[in-house]
Amino acid sequence: MSARTKARKRALDMLYSADMRQVPVEQMLVVEAEKAANEPERAASWLYAREIVDGIVDHRDEIDELIETHSRGWTIERMPAVDRALLRIGVWEIVYNDQVPDPVAIAEAVEAATVLSTDDSAGFVNGLLAAVSHAKS
Repeated sequence: MSARTKARKRALDMLYSADMRQVPVEQMLVVEAEKAANEPERAASWLYAREIVDGIVDHRDEIDELIETHSRGWTIERMPAVDRALLRIGVWEIVYNDQVPDPVAIAEAVEAATVLSTDDSAGFVNGLLAAVSHAKS
């Protein structure tokens, strides 16, 4: 597993945990920063995970608006929490991170949805992120 894939998983864990606990994402960043400081082997994935989460925090309204615009009748609140977090990561990478090609961001999110979410989630995540990528072009 690449460092970026691990970082996406860490970002997903932070976003999901904050959502489930109904606490600010920044609180989860503090917890993860402490873990990273005490576990040097996690340092490679920590920096990109932090970049993802900080980017989502900075652009949350725009990201959520894009998700709702392309979700075809689903409000963000109705989506499973895992899907919501994966979509936020995917949209951030597509719109705000030029270092990650759109197909890579989409494939990573779809793979995670396949493993971690419902039977229908991978297709939903794929379609929504592809629409965001297409609209960006």
